[in-house]
Order: sequence, then C-alpha cells, then structure tokens
Amino acid sequence: ATLSRLADEVETRAPLRVAEARARLTDRLAELLGDVRVDAGRLEQEIALLADRLDVSEEVVRLRSHLAQATAALDDARDTGAPAGRRLGFLVQEILREVNTTGSKANDADVAHLAVAMKEAIEQIREQAANVV
Repeated sequence: ATLSRLADEVETRAPLRVAEARARLTDRLAELLGDVRVDAGRLEQEIALLADRLDVSEEVVRLRSHLAQATAALDDARDTGAPAGRRLGFLVQEILREVNTTGSKANDADVAHLAVAMKEAIEQIREQAANVV
C-alpha cells in the first residue's frame, strides 16, 4: 500500500517536471543569449527529447504490475498454502529495479525523495519476505 501511494505521488509529480525543465531551459537560454533569437522549432525539439528522458511512466506501470503480482502471490499463499517466499524475493528485486530507474531518470529532488521512501518500504518488504515460506 505504501509503495502504491508513493507511486501515485511520482505520477502526480512527473508531468510537472517537464514544465519546470522547459521553464529552466528557456530562462537559461535567455540569460545566456540575451537578445539573440532562438529557433522555436529547435527549442521544442530539445524539450521533447528532454521530456522523453524524464518520462518514468513505463517504470511506474511495471512497478504497479510487480506490486499486483506480489499481492496475488500473498493472496494465493494465504488461500492455498502455496509457497510464496521465493517468488516474493524475485518480485522485490524487480520492484527495486523499477524504483532505482525512476529515481535515476527523474532528475528531480522531489521524485528522488519519493524513491528513497520507496526503497525504505522495499527493504521492509524484503525483510518480511525472508520470513515467508
């Protein structure tokens, strides 16, 4: 539940980062170039490339998928007694991979803080998963 809530916060923050990056780039160019005009098409192309590099939507989708699989494994273990520990261990690794990628790509302090909070929750899950048969 904690990871899902934090993923919601990342998704909320993600679109704002592109707008902020656009504003920073525009301001920086104005400061550096002064009255020299910049090709608006080229600027938009650079912003599109930047937006693509900052996009973490795929990582969040995969994170949610891994979380759903972990929940299903726990439900199955509870309902049938089937072992879930090893599967949970693998899913925790995949969840951590998505969180690390999200934090790396974000280039944003708020998302980086969310990624750290997610890693804390993952470590708690890892500790609990070690106790699950």
